[in-house]
Amino acid sequence: MNITIYDVAREANVSMATVSRVVNGNPNVKPATRKKVLEVIDRLGYRPNAVARGLASKKTTTVGVIIPDISNIFYAELARGIEDIATMYKYNIILSNSDQNSEKELHLLNTMLGKQVDGILFMGGHISEEHVQEFERSPVPIVLAGAVEETNTVPSVNIDYKAATYDAVKELLDKGHKRIGFVSGPFHDTINMKFKLEGYREALGSAGVEFNDGLVIEGEYTYDSGLEAWQKFADLDEKPTAIFVGNDETALGVVHGAQDSGVTIPENVEIISFDNTRLALMVRPQLTSVVQPLYDIGAVAMRLLTKYMNKETVEEETVVLPHRIEHRGSTK
Repeated sequence: MNITIYDVAREANVSMATVSRVVNGNPNVKPATRKKVLEVIDRLGYRPNAVARGLASKKTTTVGVIIPDISNIFYAELARGIEDIATMYKYNIILSNSDQNSEKELHLLNTMLGKQVDGILFMGGHISEEHVQEFERSPVPIVLAGAVEETNTVPSVNIDYKAATYDAVKELLDKGHKRIGFVSGPFHDTINMKFKLEGYREALGSAGVEFNDGLVIEGEYTYDSGLEAWQKFADLDEKPTAIFVGNDETALGVVHGAQDSGVTIPENVEIISFDNTRLALMVRPQLTSVVQPLYDIGAVAMRLLTKYMNKETVEEETVVLPHRIEHRGSTK
């Protein structure tokens, strides 16, 4: 049997407006009345109809989250930060995987809007002009988390990827390395092409080291991609003495590929990865890694979205969180 607000009001001998005030936490209800209504709600097993409440308030207290791949530990940690802050502010989450497919991202965006969400958190590698146009047409606020839109017209939360890469590569240069490999994710992703690659180039340039295309390998964000990258380095006449890898999972593949071919890390090759997920601890030697505060990015992005949804003052639309390098056994 579907218990309605009318049933609760009748059983408690109060108006439906009083039941509504109790359910919504309105303080303008006498303590004795509140206690009586809550007892009836508990006894009857009444659950407020979220759809009906949303129609009445024009809010669904639901946020759409579009994520490239929830099975990837990078996005899983981001999503945890989002979920915790959403719960704190009493928002529900609708989570969708876009499989890093641009058409699917745009389709999911419109699907979320069709579900009358109050706001959207978007994660994706490449934010195109078409994406930005759809964001601007959206009737609800949209915030990017761990994703970069070059014109900075869409609110976002990230780190300075270019500076973080520069710092990591400079550290290797300062150790005396001249042949430093760079294993990247797909270059159609803005963060890789416009920020990480440029950070790598600038670090080399600042040390007077010539950029070498043969030391740059584009791959995917996968373990197998790391194995393949190492094999390409191993086939070079002059192999790199240090490698910067754009994400932890790929770095694991590089480490294991090197070890399988008899190369010792860090004695023969030093490696610095990026993201500092739990994977950085699941290999021996453990990875020195650029710390991208994934949980914090998700949490801050969700908090920023709540400000927009609640018409609060937003002082900073583009939030850049600090980064650092966590030193472990893959460097000397």
